[in-house]
Amino acid sequence: MTTDDFSEFLVPFERLTVLRDRVRAVLERLPTPVVEDFLQDERFRVTLEDFVPGQGWSLWMAMPGANRSGSRVVVLRKRLNDCNEDFAHYVIAHEFAHAHLHNGGWGDHTDPEQAADALADSWGFPKVTRSPQD
Repeated sequence: MTTDDFSEFLVPFERLTVLRDRVRAVLERLPTPVVEDFLQDERFRVTLEDFVPGQGWSLWMAMPGANRSGSRVVVLRKRLNDCNEDFAHYVIAHEFAHAHLHNGGWGDHTDPEQAADALADSWGFPKVTRSPQD
């Protein structure tokens, strides 16, 4: 896989170059079948959180159904641009893991959060706790 293959996933982060580079770094380390899964699913996309206090969100998406229908959207926060790099990589990989698993389990992990952590770890992104300055 090359960066050109998933360049569409980086567009929302044009103004946050550190975050864009962090998303790219995670995507480059994901197994090819995972990235291909994202690229082949027209419902999948990556976007930046757009919450505005007092106004809320402008992001609307269908909830995934029992047959895995509906939207698959990874929403990342702006603060991942400025926090510790290892923590940001972990969070980004964790969110991609949720998308890949359709927010379900993985192996012996039936809890979606534990499954996303375990899958991200298997990709080389172990769970990192946020440092106090982040």
